[in-house]
Amino acid sequence: MTTTAWTFVILLALITASGAMSVIRKRKNPRDYLVASREVAPWLTALSTVATNNSGFMFIGMIAYTYRLGVEAVWMMAGWILGDLTAWFLVHPRVRQAAEKYNLNTLSGIIGTNEKGEDRIVVIAAGLVTVVFLSVYAAGQLKAGSTALHALFGWDMAVGALIGTAIVILYSFAGGIRADIWTDAAQSFVMIVAMAMILVAGFMDVGGWNALMTNLESQDPALVGWLPENPAFGIIPYIMGFMFAGFGATGQPHLMTRLMAIESMEAIKPARFYYFLWYIPFFIASVGVGLYCRAIIPEISSLPVAQGLQEPTELALPLITMRLLPDIAVGVALAGLFAATVSTADSQIIVCSGAMTHDINPRWKDSYLASKMGTFIIAGFSLWVALYAPEGVFGLVLVAWSAMGASLGSVLLLRIYHQPIPAWTAIAMMASAIVVVVLWHLSAYGDQDIFKILPGFAAAFLVYGAWRWGMKPLLDR
Repeated sequence: MTTTAWTFVILLALITASGAMSVIRKRKNPRDYLVASREVAPWLTALSTVATNNSGFMFIGMIAYTYRLGVEAVWMMAGWILGDLTAWFLVHPRVRQAAEKYNLNTLSGIIGTNEKGEDRIVVIAAGLVTVVFLSVYAAGQLKAGSTALHALFGWDMAVGALIGTAIVILYSFAGGIRADIWTDAAQSFVMIVAMAMILVAGFMDVGGWNALMTNLESQDPALVGWLPENPAFGIIPYIMGFMFAGFGATGQPHLMTRLMAIESMEAIKPARFYYFLWYIPFFIASVGVGLYCRAIIPEISSLPVAQGLQEPTELALPLITMRLLPDIAVGVALAGLFAATVSTADSQIIVCSGAMTHDINPRWKDSYLASKMGTFIIAGFSLWVALYAPEGVFGLVLVAWSAMGASLGSVLLLRIYHQPIPAWTAIAMMASAIVVVVLWHLSAYGDQDIFKILPGFAAAFLVYGAWRWGMKPLLDR
């Protein structure tokens, strides 16, 4: 094998082993499998959450998005960070509080539980939303990892998805969510080092900001424009869409699970600091890498390795890595990318397993074996989606993120702030949010007009408003 291949294999094995070693701390019960017995340190929670939030999306999707649109991608970055920050202050502490108060291990459980007890139908509905969309999200991660192997070794995309699924099952059976958290911490350092290496190499190849802008403008003046060209609804809704996308973290069960697993309420404040200390520089770096990719490899779509791919620009990071970095550094960068996407897929699949065994069929909630079998079934479904879905990584991730963020996030917000919400209204909110997100995705409007999660949130709260200020007064008479 080549130096790059050896480096890739060795580093991937070490990162995988870091997660598998969590077997020494595991306890054979569903609470440990799903929320690591609620004893995760704040720094570890922060690194795990940010790595899970920014694996395939950032490494493959965001860089490809910046490659296509240019400088205006900063609005997605700025809006997303602001919305995420808002969620950390207003939602995350209350989620951790509710998890401990009601002794719950899943986000669906929190969405369907209040002081009066559990709305069983709401828990089931939220569990179904989780299983469907989070498994699709996991498929997007498997596709992202496959993209790296396709670019590096020329392997068929299916090979990377199969390898990723095998590692997912290894992680899950070794230590459950704790294996993901431990692996995420190791990946966080590899990911930031990889981004830094590429930025330095891009600077040396193209030059600084002025040289970069001159290069991009010579390709297409639109690439250096700070604002989108004629968004259908204006610039304010355009930016608000990205803010709601960041706030949509509240509806992502794989992220909220990490907040449920943190050791205490008091630990959330330092975790928030560590999270943004890592997250903001990494997001900035992803935009920078995307711009350098466009400057250095403007011809991606015409390259032989890109032929037949749904979205060729998603090869940007692997290709620029191989073009600019020495062989060992290429192996380090792509091993970090592949391991990050696989670990994110693993945490998503474990959360889906929890939804199956705790939310949809609670008769299995005390069965450690059922939790593992649920993981195996969901992994198989995600693999099938990864192999046959027509969408690229970015498309799969953004539809799943928006559908869960708008549907689960809207009901969760009302629940943790103790607002009245009957079961049928909660279900109607979730259903309307999902329908609007999907229709928006399929419509002539795109994320360059308004990010699809904003119409989804609007639909959900319109349903709630219709009940709260329309039907509720009539029923209370």
